[in-house]
Amino acid sequence: MTSVEDPAAVEDPAAAAARCTPEFRRNPYPVYGQLRETAPVCPITPPHGIDTYLITRYQDARTALADLRLSKDMYGAMDSYRKIFGESSVALDDHMLNSDPPKHTRLRRLVNSEFTPHRVESLRTHIQDVVGRLLDDCPVREPVDLLPAFAFPLPIIVICELLGVPPHDRADVQTWSTTVAQTGFSKESKLAQQNAEESLHGYFADLVAHKRDHPDEDLLSALTAARDENGRLTEQELISTAFLLMFAGHKTTAYLIGNAVHHLLTHPDQLRAVQQDPQLVGQAVEELLRYDGSVETATFRFATEDLEIAGTRIPKGSLVQIALNSANRDPLKFDTPDRFDVLRPGNTQSAHLGFGHGIHYCLGAPLARLETQLALTGLFERFPRVAPADPDREPPWMVVPFPAFRGLTELPVILDPAGP
Repeated sequence: MTSVEDPAAVEDPAAAAARCTPEFRRNPYPVYGQLRETAPVCPITPPHGIDTYLITRYQDARTALADLRLSKDMYGAMDSYRKIFGESSVALDDHMLNSDPPKHTRLRRLVNSEFTPHRVESLRTHIQDVVGRLLDDCPVREPVDLLPAFAFPLPIIVICELLGVPPHDRADVQTWSTTVAQTGFSKESKLAQQNAEESLHGYFADLVAHKRDHPDEDLLSALTAARDENGRLTEQELISTAFLLMFAGHKTTAYLIGNAVHHLLTHPDQLRAVQQDPQLVGQAVEELLRYDGSVETATFRFATEDLEIAGTRIPKGSLVQIALNSANRDPLKFDTPDRFDVLRPGNTQSAHLGFGHGIHYCLGAPLARLETQLALTGLFERFPRVAPADPDREPPWMVVPFPAFRGLTELPVILDPAGP
């Protein structure tokens, strides 16, 4: 269960957050709760060694996400960026998520039309078909890990089809991406990250070259044409954008689906509410994004000048880490925030920060919402008695010492424990 323990039990919440201990990663909410009360803008030194300010309250987080003095331009703080992510990340990360206007505006405009609500809605029937095929392949009366069998394949199939990544390449792309997502700071971990990122860069460079010679009706072909016809993006930007869309287009949604299934199974009253009124699934997804979203903290930001947030001075050059999952549990914004409630009043799409805020609001939010809604609907309609394979087992949350993603390492269930 993901609950808030007695904050008094956290002797030094700032130290726990700074060290990113396994205990903190398994359940960060007691630490976040105490920091919101005592140090809402807290100076910490994370495992990467760079002084950082951790923001935990909702209003401060929302303000910071839209504050252009907090830059996302990795080239403006390249020494810090290299120290955290490594040299191999630079070649893959020259995209809209790591840029400021006007570059951000130019890059985002190139892909924005593919992710509008209307365009995404046109994929509904196809996504439903993918959900059905994946469930067809799952054993129903013996334990199955829903992460590799269902939660991950769904979004990677959809985003790879949009991009034009061939089916026979998708397993390698997913494996390399998983290595990048679960990287820590040990020498062995950084070497694995470097090898995976070099593989991804080489793969997308080759795929771009193939699309250049053999264009198709996919997004990567369109981006390659835009690069060649009018130079609206560089070759490195093109490769980095392909990586970003693939990586962000499946990891965050896969972990969200896993978190959603876990919390619905461990809150049977909430699952019953959704099963009794299927129209609640959209609202349930919003509550899941608020309660335990898959993006725990926002991505790389640094102060371009001295500034102050909530009475705390943040010196120029400092990194700023915005704890989205903490903001979404702020009692100053949400009543009884540690309660999972799919019927929460006023739980609108604009309330939580699960997809960020401001100009970097998640481009793929409409697609992530639709995929998660259809995944939950397909799973629980087809297997209404699905249950955890081991109800007494503690959920295996990721514990890598960097709170980027919030997700499980496995999700074993029995789809039809009461079957004949």
